[in-house]
Amino acid sequence: MSEELHDVRLMVNGATHELRVPARRLLSDALRHDLRLTGTHVGCEHGVCGACTVLVDGAPMRSCLMFAVSAEGAEVTTVEGLANPDGSLGPVQQAFAECHGLQCGFCTPGFLTTITAGLRENPTPTHEEAREMVAGNLCRCTGYQNIVKAVERAAELGS
Repeated sequence: MSEELHDVRLMVNGATHELRVPARRLLSDALRHDLRLTGTHVGCEHGVCGACTVLVDGAPMRSCLMFAVSAEGAEVTTVEGLANPDGSLGPVQQAFAECHGLQCGFCTPGFLTTITAGLRENPTPTHEEAREMVAGNLCRCTGYQNIVKAVERAAELGS
């Protein structure tokens, strides 16, 4: 007996996608495997590390904790959707590059989406607010100092 499939309509990075997915297909898996948007990384699969963070209707969401069917009708932004329309780096991406906010890069997509949402809510964070903005994402390589600098630089760039 085959598993029942459900129709799901998502707006991902500005494009409408219609998927047929099992009820328990995670949003992270739908993005990575069905839509081939592999920028969304899956680390812990328990919502702890933040590598899979995407924006759902503008709010950061751990895509490994959300079923794709729960995102029906939502606007989803992945790291691929953060670039400028001409393909150049968006302000948060540019700040990460300028401030050396990455090393291995595995956690970077989650940080970029989290920071994008954080700066929309608070466009001029203090140093402590910048640290708090990224506190829910884990990085094993950087020590966070350059990531916090990147938040501050992105604020200067007017993300």
